[in-house]
Amino acid sequence: MITASPGSEVDQPTGDAVDPDYVRRFAQAHEAAGFDRILVGYFSNGPEGAVVSSFAVAATERLGILLAYRPGVISPPLAARQLATLDQFSKGRLALNVVSGGNDQDLQRDGDFLDHDHRYARTGEYLDALKAIWTAEQPVDFSGDFYRFNAASPAVRTVQRPHIPIYFSGSSDAAVRVAAQHADTYMLWGEPLAAVAEHIAKVRQAAAVQQRAPRFSVSFRPIVADTEEAAWQRAAEILEQVRDARQKLGLPLHDHQPENVGSQRLLAAAQQGEVLDQRLWMGVARLTGARWNSTALVGTPEQVAQALGEYYKLGVSTFLIRGFDPLNDTIEYGKTLIPAIHHQIERLDTRQAS
Repeated sequence: MITASPGSEVDQPTGDAVDPDYVRRFAQAHEAAGFDRILVGYFSNGPEGAVVSSFAVAATERLGILLAYRPGVISPPLAARQLATLDQFSKGRLALNVVSGGNDQDLQRDGDFLDHDHRYARTGEYLDALKAIWTAEQPVDFSGDFYRFNAASPAVRTVQRPHIPIYFSGSSDAAVRVAAQHADTYMLWGEPLAAVAEHIAKVRQAAAVQQRAPRFSVSFRPIVADTEEAAWQRAAEILEQVRDARQKLGLPLHDHQPENVGSQRLLAAAQQGEVLDQRLWMGVARLTGARWNSTALVGTPEQVAQALGEYYKLGVSTFLIRGFDPLNDTIEYGKTLIPAIHHQIERLDTRQAS
């Protein structure tokens, strides 16, 4: 994941919201490290993601973009043209991370006052509309509960066919219903193995009714070092840095009332213990109320790769990894962790084939 200026939980941003040189270096560091894609987040109080994505595309040659995109902010006909244009300029490097939103205050900054279930119903209709335009040969008329338009132009085509890949997240029943209909890749935060297995089964069952079979992604914040002891020491230091940063900003500690179901699931897991499944560390999730991807795998690169391999055995084929020291960790992952992950997955595939 890249941001438009330096900052993380341990180093809150203090400069300008947009730092073009940093974005260029950050994107190029991911490409050099061997990442397949970078996530460009959606922030109602930050730089606009499609513009950040277009800059990152221009600064790289092969790196894919996973653009977080919130339905309801831009009308579907304009969104279809905007995203198809970005897919053209990137030569097919774009994927869409559809985020319906999990915090009322955040949504209301952009003028969105729908309740939770209506937001997901709107998301389903929004994706119906985008796909209708992207795959049409003639102008599109559309009439639904949330959107209505006549003769929307399909002239701006996507490079990728039939359309730009859809990544989707959301753990509520309403979210799973939409994911079953539209997700090419379903995204989870880093929960314990048993919880991930259970949730994958739930999504697969819902998708099978729609005759669909999405891929699965899980997100982690790896903390790696040359020795396991050093990795856990770094985890302890990160926790204190996050605590200090939040106290300086007047942010709550141990805030246990997140609105979205994904955070509630993550927080429930965090309350089971500090460390789960041997090296799934819940420290930052517990401290911050699990309001975003905040669980870590801690150990040597080989140990973290082995832990990711256990999720791969459950059917996870995409990992979203980012560090608490984002740029430097990206560089380090490229040297140690990403090669270890590839080696581990190759071993598992070879074992399964034999």
